[in-house]
Amino acid sequence: MPWEFAIPDALARETQIAASRAAFPPMDSEAFAGFYERSSRPLWAYLVRASGDPPLAEDLMQESYVRFLCAAHAPSLAAEGEVAARLYLFRIATNLLRDHWRRPRAASIDEIPEEFFAVPGTEAQSDSRAVLGPALKQMKARERQLLWLAHAEGYSHRDIAVVMGLAAPSIRLLLFRARRKIAKLLRVQDARGGRVL
Repeated sequence: MPWEFAIPDALARETQIAASRAAFPPMDSEAFAGFYERSSRPLWAYLVRASGDPPLAEDLMQESYVRFLCAAHAPSLAAEGEVAARLYLFRIATNLLRDHWRRPRAASIDEIPEEFFAVPGTEAQSDSRAVLGPALKQMKARERQLLWLAHAEGYSHRDIAVVMGLAAPSIRLLLFRARRKIAKLLRVQDARGGRVL
């Protein structure tokens, strides 16, 4: 029977994982503090740009770290290095963001953008945010994620595929389309005198 052979294979795999964990124990508090310090700002920036919602980004970032620490198969800094750990962390955050989007939405005052309550003339936005912000808001969430991971984080196509759970060969085409779309939006914005239509 096929199921009889699956038990020893699964047991061997669990034994191998346990042995690798013994050789490279989970992060201690000092190692995690350093990892958090180096990765929290990029992760938060990614979540803000992908979601367009800073409070949500903060919540998802914290949940990502909790899940990272609780994951049985999380990459160890000592064993697989910080790059693998960061990719795994970004993958967790991407999955949490997808789960958030799939949930039914309830109307709330918290969903009203802070700009609605701002006093005119008091905004202190940087030029890049003022130029890119309206264009990015017109793009799909996945397009914003692709652009952020490629340009702000500097991830390779293979790394983006890992983070987003997509096939690596499709990343090149998806990034090409996202770049072309934002370029078109920025040209329209420039032609209209700074407003994206």
